[in-house]
Amino acid sequence: MKGYIDSIYEIIGNTPMLKLNRITEHYGVKGNIFAKLEYLNPGFSKKDRPALEMIEAAKSSGSLKPGQTVLEVTSGNTGTGLAIVCQAKGHHFIACMSQGNSMERARMMRALGAEVIIVPQGKDSVIGQVSGDDLKLVEEKADEILKERNAFRANQFIQDSAYEAHFKTADEMWNQLDGEIDVFMDILGSGGTFRGCAKRLKEHNGDIQCYAVEPKNAAVYAGHAIVNNGRHQIQGCGYARDLPIVDKDYMDGYIQVGDEEAIQMTRDLARLEGAFVGYSSGANVSAAVKLLKELDRDINIVLTLNDSGLKYLSTDLF
Repeated sequence: MKGYIDSIYEIIGNTPMLKLNRITEHYGVKGNIFAKLEYLNPGFSKKDRPALEMIEAAKSSGSLKPGQTVLEVTSGNTGTGLAIVCQAKGHHFIACMSQGNSMERARMMRALGAEVIIVPQGKDSVIGQVSGDDLKLVEEKADEILKERNAFRANQFIQDSAYEAHFKTADEMWNQLDGEIDVFMDILGSGGTFRGCAKRLKEHNGDIQCYAVEPKNAAVYAGHAIVNNGRHQIQGCGYARDLPIVDKDYMDGYIQVGDEEAIQMTRDLARLEGAFVGYSSGANVSAAVKLLKELDRDINIVLTLNDSGLKYLSTDLF
């Protein structure tokens, strides 16, 4: 049997599952939280999965030509995955990223051979708090570069392959827990993880409840009013805008998480569980604890720990 791999992207996926015993004990809640350790992918995030799927699907369909430049709007995680995959498959990669995101991500993408374009935020924006308006500015810059460079846009916000990549994530969850899943939840970034996992888990068992997690200030899917122009500290999600690949038919409920709740839980994950992750992972687990407190009964919740805390060392998270 071959004891090695030929390309780094071959190890994307098949991440371990951690039962958060110390978190549930610390917060005094009934039930179980199972966290899929997606930050152990080679690009340190769950976004390696759609990065690989989008490029392979585009190459198979012929929409991505041999040697063509690939471009993507990213908060950094999808961009890191694309930098890894594109380098291995012979494509130059350009990442368009808001100045408001942590600079570790930009540095990592550049180290992996990507060209990174940093787009200034709007005049009323705050570093570390990327709003939907900031994302629009990044989209406008990406459109310019797309035409200038005759590039292929990966477009995680609309490509079916971006959520279909997470069918495998859900299958792994199902197998790792022998199908004993009551609830799945995920914070909405592009929405790909939520739709892909929710769709496939409901195919396994239609009784599984799927909850969309959102920042309190930008809970548009829950139907709440936008607060503070939708600004919040949970990077890579909560853009207070419609997400084309999200299907509300898979949403059984909504949970909102505040900045301080997400930050405290992220710190608790590091201190109690040894899981060194970023803001959105803390938000997912905080939402799970909220639901367990509300229901006060033994259920199994499954979620993802999305990316590594190493990507946030320049922020005040740690």
